[in-house]
Formats: sequence, structure tokens, C-alpha cells
Amino acid sequence: MKRLSRKAFFATFLLVALLIAGFGSYYASAHPDGLTFVAEKTGFSDREKSSGTSDGPMAGYRTKGIDDARLSGGVAGVVGCLLVLTIAGGLAWAVRRRGTGTSTDDTDDRTADVQRDRDTTPTEA
Repeated sequence: MKRLSRKAFFATFLLVALLIAGFGSYYASAHPDGLTFVAEKTGFSDREKSSGTSDGPMAGYRTKGIDDARLSGGVAGVVGCLLVLTIAGGLAWAVRRRGTGTSTDDTDDRTADVQRDRDTTPTEA
């Protein structure tokens, strides 16, 4: 089986994530989330306060200015997906393990050590 290159893997991952965010968001549950459900069942939903972001461009999983519900939700899903992937990718890039300035000679020595260990390890018949 042929292995995908790293670029092909990430491109495929991004495409699938955007398709799910864009098309799948329309089919998401229309039922209230857990906290809203409990507030309605226990009778304190009337004390709900408006969020500071309730008039934002993506409030309520919809895109302000787009009247079509399906398109509005899809755009919000794609923008949210891109935002999360950008933040997560940036964090991963920022905290990734960085080399300690080793030269390629050190890397070649480690590779040779691993190969030597493989060659000297007894195998079962």
C-alpha cells in the first residue's frame, strides 16, 4: 500500500475537515445544548443574560449578513474550522521540539547506532 506524503496527508485532512464543517454543520442538532436544556427543565432560563458576543459576526452558529440558513451555517462552520486549525497548528509549531543545534554528523552517528543495534539483535527462527 502506498504511503501518503506529509503534504498530501495534511491537504487531505484539511479538505475533509472543511467539507465536514461546511456541509455537516447544516445537519447538526437543532436541540439546545446541555446547559440550556437543564436551565429550561429546572426553570431558571428566564434569568439568562445576553452574551457579550451575541451580536458578533458568527453568533448562534450563523454568519451575519447571509440570509440562507444552510449557507450561513456552512460559512460559519468553515471559518470556525479554519480558526481552530490555525490556532492549533500555531501552538503545535510554537511548542514543537526543536533541535539543540546538532550537526548532521551527530544524526548520521545515531542512525548508524540504530542500524548496528538492529544487525546485532538476535532474531527468532
